[in-house]
Amino acid sequence: MTDQAAVEEAQHIAHSLLARAHSPTTANRIFTERVLHKPLPLRPSSPTPSARSTRRQVRAARKAAAKKRQSHKPRPLSAAQKRALCLYDIPKAQQKYSIYEPLHRLWCGYMREILGLERDPGDPGSDGVAVFERKGQYVSPAGAGPVLASADMHGALVEVVRSRCVSRVGLKGIVVRDAMFVVEIVTSKDVMKTIPKEHTIFRFEVPLAAKEGQEKLKPLVFEINGEQFKNRAPDRAKKSFKMHNQPDL
Repeated sequence: MTDQAAVEEAQHIAHSLLARAHSPTTANRIFTERVLHKPLPLRPSSPTPSARSTRRQVRAARKAAAKKRQSHKPRPLSAAQKRALCLYDIPKAQQKYSIYEPLHRLWCGYMREILGLERDPGDPGSDGVAVFERKGQYVSPAGAGPVLASADMHGALVEVVRSRCVSRVGLKGIVVRDAMFVVEIVTSKDVMKTIPKEHTIFRFEVPLAAKEGQEKLKPLVFEINGEQFKNRAPDRAKKSFKMHNQPDL
């Protein structure tokens, strides 16, 4: 060992610490093997990635970025959270029959339109109600059935005419909520009623206004089976109507 190496060895802090714990010979050997001549493993340079590996990495990066973006988006409320927040509950002060009468009049116009009745804009009618005429074909159950099955019933004035539960027969009111399995109505006595659709027949009328001087037209009367309406209104609008055998009520 040269004099310069000996000076560096004496000045090295590792040699000083080893000299305190070991004899000079042992300290010199450990210092030489473990410090001066300690191997330094180097990672070999990575090979050039293949095109498949590059595409896989880009795809993984995109998925990670999309997942990170989705984590910042607000999640929609669950059904239990909506019920807890009372989003679909109508306040007691708004459970008035008079509030929903304009909605019923709008619904009548909506039903005349989808049933193929044509408006005569030149004659508003003797009672101020818009006059509608048929387009040359009768409204039949075969043609109106699929239309009614996909129609929106919010605002309809319905009456329960048949049901397995006798206490429901005779209930009549304006539909304020058409849910999947039940219908909520407001009666003329300002009372909210929830009627299950299962095993229930509903009846409703579509009034027709006659021109002045003509005989008053009878309203169109329909009866619908609640079994065919066990869907929400938006889902029914895009669902095809199919005939089913229904059990006798």
